[in-house]
Amino acid sequence: MSGLDEQIAALGSGGVFAAVAMIAILLGLRHATDPDHLAAVSTLIATDEPDPRRAGRLGFVWGLGHATSLVVFGVPIVLFHSYLPEAVQQAAETAVGIMIVLLAVRLLRRRHQHRRAARTPLQAYGVGLVHGMGGSAGVGVLLLASIPSHVEALAALVLFAICTAISMSAASTTFGFALSRGPVLRSYVTLIPAMAVLSLAFGLWYSLGALHAVPYVF
Repeated sequence: MSGLDEQIAALGSGGVFAAVAMIAILLGLRHATDPDHLAAVSTLIATDEPDPRRAGRLGFVWGLGHATSLVVFGVPIVLFHSYLPEAVQQAAETAVGIMIVLLAVRLLRRRHQHRRAARTPLQAYGVGLVHGMGGSAGVGVLLLASIPSHVEALAALVLFAICTAISMSAASTTFGFALSRGPVLRSYVTLIPAMAVLSLAFGLWYSLGALHAVPYVF
């Protein structure tokens, strides 16, 4: 859990539902900007022809996959304080890093083959599912720490999931729009491999961090 998340959660110590709802919305909007999310989505939406609308749709579908896992694994945490075993949580975080690596490698391979097949919505949804599994426990702890009512906690969980999807769609649209602008578009051929290499390095670090092999700040 980041320091910003803790500060936002602290706003809801009074337990008023309006405050709880606002906290969930703020957390959802902020959650989409986590570096691992941005690394995955940036490689996910890279295609031969940057399209802001298509990027936004893929980002939203990614967010729906993330929301699905978040709710499935978050409900037991909210209702029963039932957490995934530490080994399973570690495996899920490691899987997130590996997935980012695979997305980056695929992007590099497509670059050398002079083509980049577009990702389908189903593939984007699957990527989101894996990501949601990796972050579900931390979100559950955050909600339980500030929301005593199960009803309010479940409502906040759903709001958080929905706002994450909306925020990721907005972030992806912005990213796609930036890539489609003239100066960036002219450098697109060289920019994509650089993005892939950065994502590859980040994914390796994220996986090693989940295994406690390197410093891990998430």
